[in-house]
Parts: sequence; structure tokens; C-alpha cells
Amino acid sequence: MDAVLAFEDGSVYRGKGFGAAATSLGEAVFNTSMMGYQELLTDPSNYKNILVMTFVEIGCYGVNGEDAESGSIKAAGMVVAQDCEVPSNWRCEKTLDAYLKENGVPAISGVDTRAITRKIREKGALKACLSTEGISDEEAVAKAKGWKGIDGENLAAQVSCEKPFHFDDSDIKPFELGGVHISKKSRREPLLKCAAIDFGAKESMLKSLAFSGFDITVFPSNTPAQEIEKFSPDCVFLTSGAGDPSALASAAAQIKKLAEKFPTLGVGMGCQVLAMAFGAKTKRLPFGHHGGNHPVRNLATGKVRITAQNNAFAVDENSLANSDAVLAEVNVTDGAVAGIRHKSLPAFGVQYHPEDLTGEDFVFDEFYDLVQKRK
Repeated sequence: MDAVLAFEDGSVYRGKGFGAAATSLGEAVFNTSMMGYQELLTDPSNYKNILVMTFVEIGCYGVNGEDAESGSIKAAGMVVAQDCEVPSNWRCEKTLDAYLKENGVPAISGVDTRAITRKIREKGALKACLSTEGISDEEAVAKAKGWKGIDGENLAAQVSCEKPFHFDDSDIKPFELGGVHISKKSRREPLLKCAAIDFGAKESMLKSLAFSGFDITVFPSNTPAQEIEKFSPDCVFLTSGAGDPSALASAAAQIKKLAEKFPTLGVGMGCQVLAMAFGAKTKRLPFGHHGGNHPVRNLATGKVRITAQNNAFAVDENSLANSDAVLAEVNVTDGAVAGIRHKSLPAFGVQYHPEDLTGEDFVFDEFYDLVQKRK
């Protein structure tokens, strides 16, 4: 298939289409991850994102039935320099092309992803149209310009669960490979009752939280605080998610009530909503943080960790002065807020994803210890 990728600034890229025959609109974001394309495609945080992969070749190890972060692809499309048509890996069950077709998602290869990445870095987030249906350059540009974008949009409501459910932790264990135990850590006990507010939770995030000693029940993003209080949890967890956090003011108001009664942890979008609950504001990042190489410094210890992040928005540091939260961690690259803590309540948030830190779940372990002390 012939494919076109057009941006709202009028620039157009032509290449080879693969995946589904479809036309898709979304915000183009570049992702610096060298692997994990299946996880990225299915991560609810990437809802309405067109993923521009900076790594040279994508699809080398195919796709399998175990690595998805949700029940379907959530990204709007994929842009790669080169797609691998013949993957080679013992875990491979199907090609990336077949996976995209099954989910109705278009993709394009053979384009200069370095030039596209530089465009996004210089101009900031751009609305884009990706089509494998043979539309003209002019039509593709018009579609990109006409799309409403994600600013002010409550996308979390569209990827959140529809009703509460208990997270299945019957097969929670460390990742194993060929008999080699990468992690010998055992699941923490006793299990603590956790209410997770779903803004677009990743499967791996819930698994890591459960393995760190939590018995999780997941609630929709618009659940009233009163309903969760009836559940009588030991703690509250705010998941990562999609869209503009400023559209979640009502959720933040409910979370404020919960944080005053239960130890609370927010991750990704959850960190931003938690900050809003404490009186802070959020802001747009120029081109977001998308990938696994973001250095974060803990202000209390001085330690720097390389983290994985996936966010287009962040907590506005200037707004913290008039809130009940304090800055706890910063992104070394651009100074963005990477972690907050409440001044007096047992509540904190991190912008990065703890489960992606090479097997370390130190944030979840810290949360477990905090909740245990409060019981």
C-alpha cells in the first residue's frame, strides 16, 4: 500500500503502508524506546497518539499474546523508518503487520523518522493524519488541521474500565527467561487492600503493584469518593492514563477527599491528577516525554535514576508554591516535575513508570511500607 503522513503545518511524507487500510488522526509523538513496540501500541496512555519510533527497525521479534498492556491497540497509528516483514524470535506468534491489521490501525514505513522527530522537537506537538487509503496530500493536510486534538479532552474516560473489577493476581510472578531467574524477589505479604482509580491502566503496572503486596480492585475514573470509601481500602492508587489532565477537575476533587483519608500514590497521569487535588496545576510539555531514557533526580537523596515516561503534560512547578504539595523529583533533562509529595498527608506521586525500571519496583515498595505503617 501507498501511505501518507501529513501534519497540520502542511508538511507531507510519503512511504510504504502496512497494517490496516485506514485513515487515522492523532497527535504525533516520537518515542525513543528500542523495544517494546507491542506494549507501546497497547498502552492506554497512547490513545490518540501516532507513534513515531526513533529506533531504526521495528517488528523484528513479532508480536505475542502475553505482552499487550490492554485488550487492543490504543495508539492511532505507527510511523517507522523500516518495518521488519520476517520477524525472528521464539516467542513470536504473528507479525506486527498482521497485528495492526487485526486492530484496524494503519502504519507507514520508509520515511525519515529522524527528520520527523526533529520537526516535533522544534515545533512542539503536532496534529497529524496517517492514511493508507490513497488520499491526496491536500486532503491529508486538511484532515490534520481539522482534527480537534487532545487539549481539554477527557480521554481517560474513554480508556477507563466501565465498572469496578478485582484484578486477577493468580499468576503474579517475576519475569523468567529460559530457567534463568532474573529476579528472586517474592511477593510481599500480607496483602494490602488497594483501590486503583483507572485513568488508562497498563497491565504491567497493575501486575507490579500486585506483586509488591497489594490486592487490587480497579474503579472507573469517574467513581465518587463515597463509593470507594464504602469499599474500605487500605490505600488508593492512581494509574497512568491518556489525554489532558486539566479535563479531570471533577476527578481531582474526589481524589482530594480520598487522600485525606487513605495513603495515596499517583503514577503518570495519576501524579498530575493528584497534584491538582492538592491545588497545583498542570501544563503542556513542548513535545512530551515518551521513551525509556529520562534521568530523574530525587531531591532528598540526590540519586538519579533512568526512567521510562509517557506523557504530554506535566505538573506546573510554579503552581506548587500555592498548593499543599512540594517538589520531590525533577527530570534532569528539562527540569520538569517528576515527583511530588504532600506536605503532611501520606500521599505522593511520580511522573515515571516504576514497573519499567529494570525490575525495580522501589516506588511500590515504598508505598507498601507507608501503608503498613498507617494500618
